[in-house]
Amino acid sequence: MKIRKVVIPAAGFGTRFLPQTKAMPKEMLPIVDKPVIQYVVEEAVESGIEDVIIVTGAAKRAIEDHFDVPNPELIKNLEMGGKQELLEHVNQISELANFIYIRQKGAYGNGTPVLSAEPAIENEPFAVLWGDEFIYATPPRLSQMIKVYEKYGGIVISGVRIEKKEDLKRYGIADIEQVDDKVFKINEIVEKPEPDKAPSNLATHGAYILPPEIFDALRSLEPGKGGEIWLVDAINKLKSQGVPVYAVEIEDAKYYDTGNKLEYMKTVVDWGLKHPDISDDFRDYIKSLDLDK
Repeated sequence: MKIRKVVIPAAGFGTRFLPQTKAMPKEMLPIVDKPVIQYVVEEAVESGIEDVIIVTGAAKRAIEDHFDVPNPELIKNLEMGGKQELLEHVNQISELANFIYIRQKGAYGNGTPVLSAEPAIENEPFAVLWGDEFIYATPPRLSQMIKVYEKYGGIVISGVRIEKKEDLKRYGIADIEQVDDKVFKINEIVEKPEPDKAPSNLATHGAYILPPEIFDALRSLEPGKGGEIWLVDAINKLKSQGVPVYAVEIEDAKYYDTGNKLEYMKTVVDWGLKHPDISDDFRDYIKSLDLDK
């Protein structure tokens, strides 16, 4: 079946960014002039997604407001100021896709928002992208994954090579065997392993194509590591039942972990240097800094 829907979990507390995230969702942190979650949505839309299901929690209303039509006062202000280009930009946001919002319910863990989205998915395969990070790739990461899904079926997970050994404990790391160029069959996913016990340096993280059977698998789970409901545990359960699981090493890609303060700042700098309105002046400013102080 065609992949038409994406689930974007966006219900976390954003504790690593407090006090900034006390009232503002971490997914709304700006990367120059767009929030993180808009980059995620744009990747999905560019990959052919029609329905965007955002799973939210308390104090997340700003996400819904962002993807809603602009309020009349803002439209009037932009029209009176002759800011037609800005007006077109803000109008286009609400037209990116069909947006559906669901409030997360259930135990703590990254499997819970996926299960909460079940009523909007019905009986079809779907994608999952986290709302506080993204991968920039050409073609988009999710479109690369969909091509693999169309060939092999099963479950497909995006893969990123982790260069620093000490960073392996931050991700789900795959025990893999190669089946095609940049495509690997996953024997097991080890969630946040100690670096010396990691089965490879391929992190299976950030984007998933899942069958609807994942919901029954999630419902049947007991809390795992840290007392949480882990999506990877449900994936491993389906694998044990014979569902093949593949990792796609995303080509021409750069991973932006915007849920981490330092990586978020690096992302802002990278995109500031790419932005057509400020790139030259921003580059000159960075060159002018006395970094030895």
